[in-house]
Amino acid sequence: MTDLEWLQRTVALATSNVAAGGGPFGALIVRDGALIAEGQNRVTANLDPTAHAEVVAIRAACQLIGDFSLAGATLYTSCEPCPLCLSAALWARVDRIVYAADRDDAARGGFDDRDFYELFARDRATWGVSIESVRPVNASEPFDAWLAHEHRTDY
Repeated sequence: MTDLEWLQRTVALATSNVAAGGGPFGALIVRDGALIAEGQNRVTANLDPTAHAEVVAIRAACQLIGDFSLAGATLYTSCEPCPLCLSAALWARVDRIVYAADRDDAARGGFDDRDFYELFARDRATWGVSIESVRPVNASEPFDAWLAHEHRTDY
């Protein structure tokens, strides 16, 4: 299938999710021309603010293939990924992200991610949420244990 055909499928997933009471987002993970997994926005259905379509698809694909890496895969999504979804895709190591609608379309639908994109570019002192570092003496202990663990799986 072509990029356009995969994207048409994400749009159909997103539209059917709206009809089922979910958010207007759908995503697919494809590798070597084969569909690995799909996801629809489940934020309100699962009461999970991280259950974006892309994250749902990434989780399903990783479980199916038995690996946390989706190297060689493409994430197709019905809309430009928000910062959460973009980060998840980067952590999953997908090779490509291809999207249909953009952030302006999402904003028109009431999903304005621009605030988040702009927030990350600003000094944390200007954010509406307080982020503080309180460093106990053993703060680095988990990382020391990680580095000392001879059977760790690096990622």
